[in-house]
Amino acid sequence: MKKSIFLALSTLVVSFRLTAGELAEVGAEQLLDMQKNQNALVIDVRTEQEWQASGVIPQSRLLQSFDANGQIDQEAWSSQVEKLKTSPDQPVILVCRSGNRSAKLGKLLAEQKGMNQIYHLSSGIQGWIKSGKPVKPSCATVACN
Repeated sequence: MKKSIFLALSTLVVSFRLTAGELAEVGAEQLLDMQKNQNALVIDVRTEQEWQASGVIPQSRLLQSFDANGQIDQEAWSSQVEKLKTSPDQPVILVCRSGNRSAKLGKLLAEQKGMNQIYHLSSGIQGWIKSGKPVKPSCATVACN
């Protein structure tokens, strides 16, 4: 019970302090809480090979960001993110392998595109798995539910 209250309060604090142009980190517990209580959109930005190797967070959407050469079409990718959102104020949580790519992409969405409520899983899927959180096999499509 205390853990649930703490998670709810920490999620509220993160939500209230975040404004347009800002990116915040969340941990595994916060991600689960935001997914359940705020209808957060979880987007896995890794490659198809990575999705297949480790599995994906349940109810996450798969949207590869960087190509094999480490390049990204910023306009096309951010447009896809917008299309996945069910409302303008829906929180978006980005996930990569370790938190590096998701932080870069989160800054792109928050700072360059001016999107609100952009977060990234600080330890990536590696930390998610290490903390014992569930993964499911990848179906290798944009909408993997």
